[in-house]
Amino acid sequence: MTAAVQVDGVSRVFGSGAGRVVALDDVSLTVAAGQFVSLIGPSGCGKSTLLRLIADLDAPTAGSVQVFGRPAREARLAHEYGIAFQQAGLLPWRTVRANVELPLALAGMGRAGRRERAEHLLALVGLADFAEHFPDQLSGGMQQRVAIARALAEEPSLLLMDEPFGALDEMTRERLQTQLLRICAETRAAVVFVTHSIPEAVFLSDRVVVMSPRPGRIREVAPVTLDRSGSLEDLDALRTDATFFDEIATVRAALLEGVSLAQAEGAG
Repeated sequence: MTAAVQVDGVSRVFGSGAGRVVALDDVSLTVAAGQFVSLIGPSGCGKSTLLRLIADLDAPTAGSVQVFGRPAREARLAHEYGIAFQQAGLLPWRTVRANVELPLALAGMGRAGRRERAEHLLALVGLADFAEHFPDQLSGGMQQRVAIARALAEEPSLLLMDEPFGALDEMTRERLQTQLLRICAETRAAVVFVTHSIPEAVFLSDRVVVMSPRPGRIREVAPVTLDRSGSLEDLDALRTDATFFDEIATVRAALLEGVSLAQAEGAG
């Protein structure tokens, strides 16, 4: 099966001369179809830069990025992926339903089809009763659920998510993490997810990609073996499972080792 994302030898350099900044250096990564992969690392390690390259919001200085076997630009034009950022980015003058319908309207879908799709997605994220509300009438967590529904509007096979829960309180964040796993199980979309939270990365992911301090390189790819096949209650119970804490420790150790090595190289 064609990989959802294939990154080969990618580097991204900003500026030139004395102001030259190497954000990413020779990064290669494969994300399988239907797989949830998190990118984690120190601030400035290139996590969001890598996500932007996959999304064709930026272009690599060297190397190549493919999404489902086609160049990132072609994948963007073909609406192969949906994207969600830390800020929900909803249009305040449009209702919740109208915000979800927006990508479908831009794609030329008829009114009846847009409404049916939006209603299905709002039910999926638990907001069917809020379709006629406006964004400022919703909590931050509810706004993020609308943003996720909008990202899913065109039935993408890939979701790109840049710290979508970073600004939320811990309990709301945990609830949305659990709901995101349920949504991914239903849609079977692959996910590339940027986060600073080790527990979040472990709870959500099939693999956690640990990145080194700048210049951003992949330090380690840690597989996660949590069983996420149960009910929502079973998923929440994973947070107290011994395996969960063991895997958090593994990722934390890889992060700390990468930072220590970078500091030693800098001192040398």
